[in-house]
Amino acid sequence: MHERARHGSGGARRTVLALGVAATALTAGCEGGGFSTQTTRPVPDEFNPRYDERLGEERETIWDLFYNTDDPNTALEVNRYLWNASLDILGFLPIETVDPFSGVIVTGYGVPPGGGRAYRATIQVRDPALDARSLKVALATRGGPVDADTVRAVEDAILTRARQLRVQDSRL
Repeated sequence: MHERARHGSGGARRTVLALGVAATALTAGCEGGGFSTQTTRPVPDEFNPRYDERLGEERETIWDLFYNTDDPNTALEVNRYLWNASLDILGFLPIETVDPFSGVIVTGYGVPPGGGRAYRATIQVRDPALDARSLKVALATRGGPVDADTVRAVEDAILTRARQLRVQDSRL
C-alpha cells in the first residue's frame, strides 16, 4: 500500500494550514486598528443625521439592536407578589422549570380541581411593578392554545392574589 494512500494527501493538510494562517492574520489585523472591537453609539447633536429635532434625541434604527448599551451589572427584577401569586393560583400544575432571575415559570400538564381538561402554562413576570403589564401568561391544552378569555381570567386571578399578598404584607 502506498504511503500517500495510507496517510491521506498532503494537499488537504496544506489547505487547512493555509486557512488557519489566514484566519489568524485576519483576526490579528482586526485587533490592531483595522476594525474596532468596541461598539459605541454616535453622540447626538444637530449635525448627526440620526438626530431628530422634533424629539430632541436620536432616532432608533435596526442597527441599534447590535449595540450593547445595557449595564452588565444590572440584575433583572421581578415582582415577588406576582411571582408568588402565580405559584399559588397555578399550584395544581407540576412545575417543570423555574427561573427567578428572568421571571419565567414553565409548568407541565395538570388538571385543575373540578376540571376535566389538562392545561399547561408559561408565566413571565417581566417587571418589578405590581401591574398587569408586568405579567404575561400563556396557556395551552393538549389540543393547542387556550382562548384569550381563559388566559385573561387566569391573569386576573393572579393579579387579584398578588394584591391580596401585598395587603397582607403591609399589615405587618
